[in-house]
Amino acid sequence: MQSTRGLTRRHLLKWTGAASTLAVAGTLLPNFGISAALGAELGDGDIGVLNYAYALEQLEAAFYTQALQNPFGGMQVNDERILVQIRDHEIAHREFLKGALGRNAIPALEVDFSAVDFSSRASVLGTADVFENLGVAAYNGAGQLISNPDYLVAAGSIVSVEARHAAAIADLLKPFSAEAVGRGNVDSKGLDKALLPSKVLPKAAPFIITEVSAATLP
Repeated sequence: MQSTRGLTRRHLLKWTGAASTLAVAGTLLPNFGISAALGAELGDGDIGVLNYAYALEQLEAAFYTQALQNPFGGMQVNDERILVQIRDHEIAHREFLKGALGRNAIPALEVDFSAVDFSSRASVLGTADVFENLGVAAYNGAGQLISNPDYLVAAGSIVSVEARHAAAIADLLKPFSAEAVGRGNVDSKGLDKALLPSKVLPKAAPFIITEVSAATLP
């Protein structure tokens, strides 16, 4: 559900995590004493990891849905085709994870994209670039936390799609450039970034109003 509240509301956002210290463009935070009952508790083990991925997919699906409902000025046919494909993939990922989680799924998250200028191509695609590369790093980092091999295979398939998205967005921003094949994100060993939830969730937190507890994820 899209929030109409502005930055002042977003400044009140609290994420809870494992310890007792904190977390836009473009995250897990320590425990600030906020009751998990007020928001979404990700859980532990494979369930926690799947809910973590589900939260990120909810965010991405909501973003692309809004971007297409409110197209930026001068949106080209190729822009729209790519954004529609990405939106449909993110919705499919979201629904797949929701189905896999069943009754263990966290509730639908309330999002806040007030920091994004949906009338601006640069703002929309710049935010998409951040989300897609964050998604790749999140799946890469979470793989080591998954025990069930079937879940690991599914995560590996999803991250490859996220990487396709990142490349497509980079090419829209800088056509025929090295960024489209990973410059700035792929390291000198030819490896993409891998971030643990504690590094990823704070980057997503400014866009999510729902209070999220992830006490057991590193």
